[in-house]
Amino acid sequence: MSEIKAFYTFPGGQRLEVCYGDLTAEQTDAIVNAANAHLMHGGGIAAVIAQRGGATIERESRAWVAQHGPISHASPAFTGGGNLPCRYVIHAVGPVWGQGNEEIHLAESLGLHSIALPAISTGIFRFPVERAAGVFYAAISAYYHDKPASALNLTRLVLYDLPTLNTFLDGFNRWTSSLDR
Repeated sequence: MSEIKAFYTFPGGQRLEVCYGDLTAEQTDAIVNAANAHLMHGGGIAAVIAQRGGATIERESRAWVAQHGPISHASPAFTGGGNLPCRYVIHAVGPVWGQGNEEIHLAESLGLHSIALPAISTGIFRFPVERAAGVFYAAISAYYHDKPASALNLTRLVLYDLPTLNTFLDGFNRWTSSLDR
């Protein structure tokens, strides 16, 4: 299981955790895959999720695209978790300015209570990590501000390398400091 490095509890009781660990080992209801629009799991965290999750994820991904077409920023896809300890994998094409909580909306619509996310697009797509941290905190905060009674009571950011973790922790400290004002 991941090591919790920082956390914040929203007024509605929902918890945001920043963790150091392995996303594919998370025992949350869902994990989020940093996907491409065609759900081709060829590199980065997507490849690791597909490898560890097994053939089910690949098969369900192909079926999703065949039935619904390519996924978009506004409409993430989901598959079962296969061999992973989570029930679902939410496949999100990430981040676009002005958007960012679509995965959380999908998790809520599936009736989930917990979700774990990686630093979407900061790996092979090279989205700046510091900006990504700000987008994540703003989107999660806005979501729980708009839905204070949300049943999705745990959102976990799971980071596997120390430079990314430290950047997200710096962003977390800036974000929580701004809440105290």
